[in-house]
Amino acid sequence: MNTMLFPKISLVLNILVLIPVCSGIILKANWAVDSYGIETPARGILLSIYLAILIFSSLLLFKFDPKFVMALLSVQIIYKLLSPLMVGTITNPVIISNIFIALFHSYSVWKIVLNEKINPLVS
Repeated sequence: MNTMLFPKISLVLNILVLIPVCSGIILKANWAVDSYGIETPARGILLSIYLAILIFSSLLLFKFDPKFVMALLSVQIIYKLLSPLMVGTITNPVIISNIFIALFHSYSVWKIVLNEKINPLVS
C-alpha cells in the first residue's frame, strides 16, 4: 500500500471541502452566511486563508513533497483545534467539521513522520 496515501487523501479532502466552501462564501449562499456570518473583513480574511489552502493543496497533490504537505496539514490541525477555544463552542457546524478534518490530517501527518523518519521535535 502506498505509504503516502493518507497525506494525499488529506489534500483531496481539502480540495473537496474548500471548493464548495469558498464558492459559497464568494456567492453569499444562505448556508455560508448561516455558517460564516455576514460579509465582513474578517470573513474576507478567512476566505483568503481558505483559498491559499485550496491552492497549495492542489499544487501539492500534483507536485507532492512530504515536508511541505506536513507543514500545510500541521498549520491546519493547529488552527482547526484552536477554533472551538476561540469561538467558545463546539456546536457550530464549521467547528465540528474542523475537528473531524483535524483528526484525519493528524493521522496523515503521523504517516509522513513515520515514512520520512522525521522527528518533529528536532530541526
